[in-house]
Amino acid sequence: MTELHESAGTGPGDAHFAVFTDREDAAAVARSFSHPGTRVLAHPSGRPWLVGRWHDQELVTARAGRAALAVIGCCPVDAAELERRAARLSDLAQLDALARTLPGSFHLVGALDGRLRVQGTASGLRLVFHAAVGGVRVAASRADVLAAALGAEPDPEQVAVRLLWPVPHPLAETPMWRGVTAVSPQDALIVAPDGRTVRHSAWWTPPEPVRTLAAGAPAVREALAAAVDARTAPGGVVSCDLSGGLDSTSVCFLADRSPARVVASTWPGRDPADTDLYWAEQAARAMPGIEHVVWDADASPLVYEDLLTIDDLLDEPTIGVMDRSRVLHHLPAMAERGSRLHLTGIGGDHVAWCSEAYYHRLARTRPLFALRQLRGFRALWQWPLGETVRALADARPYGRWLGDAAGQLRAPLPATVRTGLGWGMPPRIFDWVTPDAERMIGRVLREAAGSAAPLHPDRGLHADLDQIRACTRIIRQWDRMAARAGVPMASPFLDDRVIETCLAVRPDERVTPWRYKPLLTAAMSGIVPEPCLRRTTKAAASMDASNGLREHRADLMALWEDSRLERLGLVDGDALRRLARRPSTPELRDAILYSTIAAEVWLRGLSRPTDPAVTAKAGTGNRP
Repeated sequence: MTELHESAGTGPGDAHFAVFTDREDAAAVARSFSHPGTRVLAHPSGRPWLVGRWHDQELVTARAGRAALAVIGCCPVDAAELERRAARLSDLAQLDALARTLPGSFHLVGALDGRLRVQGTASGLRLVFHAAVGGVRVAASRADVLAAALGAEPDPEQVAVRLLWPVPHPLAETPMWRGVTAVSPQDALIVAPDGRTVRHSAWWTPPEPVRTLAAGAPAVREALAAAVDARTAPGGVVSCDLSGGLDSTSVCFLADRSPARVVASTWPGRDPADTDLYWAEQAARAMPGIEHVVWDADASPLVYEDLLTIDDLLDEPTIGVMDRSRVLHHLPAMAERGSRLHLTGIGGDHVAWCSEAYYHRLARTRPLFALRQLRGFRALWQWPLGETVRALADARPYGRWLGDAAGQLRAPLPATVRTGLGWGMPPRIFDWVTPDAERMIGRVLREAAGSAAPLHPDRGLHADLDQIRACTRIIRQWDRMAARAGVPMASPFLDDRVIETCLAVRPDERVTPWRYKPLLTAAMSGIVPEPCLRRTTKAAASMDASNGLREHRADLMALWEDSRLERLGLVDGDALRRLARRPSTPELRDAILYSTIAAEVWLRGLSRPTDPAVTAKAGTGNRP
């Protein structure tokens, strides 16, 4: 492979790129994507193939005959193995099998006989977008890069949709700019030799959940260990969250078995009833080789902190901005201790556990078993009997459920059992959303409902996949923020191979009212000490959220002064300013402000001037 330009100051963890066909018209367009600090990987002709920013350790390439392959991200495959794969490549469809076997989290790009194939991850952590720029089709790992090339402004209709809480499938996949198209995580983008014709080709389907827990637990252990090894095998120093919960504790123990030196990081909660520190110290004592850093609980940033100063370049609004300061606060101190990478346990809740919605089907296929389990769930979650029966009787297909939501946008949220056993939480808007915005949102929902299909016919598996993707859309942006802060993050639970092994286990054994995360407990037996595996509680950090509302109400007030959302006619600024004066309002405990704040912060970020030196250091492209 030919590298035409070296990167200037690009650090690891923030690889992003655009992909071009081997044509002269595409090469002319590619020149507009090249900025100070970008790198260019060339076709044999010398024309640009990949243009973007990456660190040497984030790219593996190979060429053999008519084929070329590139793996961008975290993957332990070496160039020799990739070259062998390229030598055997006679059809781009053969890359489906390769993508389903490699560990890690990465984009896979292939070129064969003038055609291109570009894919991200099934988890949604690494996405693919495309657009027609200058008459040729360009693929990219970020939507804003394509929007900048098009000179596009954000679509007010899509901004309005992001005011929903939550944004339902498939609306969350739509880019924020007209002219930019998203590729669903389970699909790969295929670009024809003419550089214009494209199609989306399915490369991934979730496994059938037929394994018993006893058979599935070893596979989960192996997949999670491989995911951690992919990050720790090079050695050096890595840092890990050690919250005391089972997810981060599992990752920490696996990292401790690697060649890397581990620095474990614990933020105790402010709530006196929070037992995280106790459990973290229990785990740390069983890993004498690690350095355990316990931070001052009162020094932890609160939710809603620094919202006015966020200047990250994001290609969509994210509720992750609410916790940005909390996520990044300790990373500089980890860097001072030599950490090259920070591992988290994020995603464990989404893959090791699963949705109770599986019992909607189980109530029909195994009624006696489901009845016993549902009694337990009713006691655990305080589900009323009548609401439980109504939730089980609700057999609406997904499209109808989504269409019905369009007419109930301001209705009170349904009982939690209806959400737990249904297709998910129905989207809602709140009092400050204007009637014009409501009409836009309703129209988009009704249009989507006409053709929308669930992520899987089983509403339990649909709910699992939907929650995984909702999580990765936040983590995708946090990863960019962390890389910019100097220590990239990684969340091994969100690797495709880990997700697959978890989803393959029977749901009736993965989610039960009688045991907490039984799959992960079984998988980590013999690695994590038994006392740590027996923890059945989880801290909620609700005190940090409520304190954040009170302490940062001046920032919230300032956020709604000269509101960008208000300028677009999407929110009533006076209503939001009144709400900011009353941070103890009970309804705010339910995070109903999150989606609105996310959209406002994102719009402000688009209009904030960018220091080119900071942009180059952060490994970002031009701001649209």
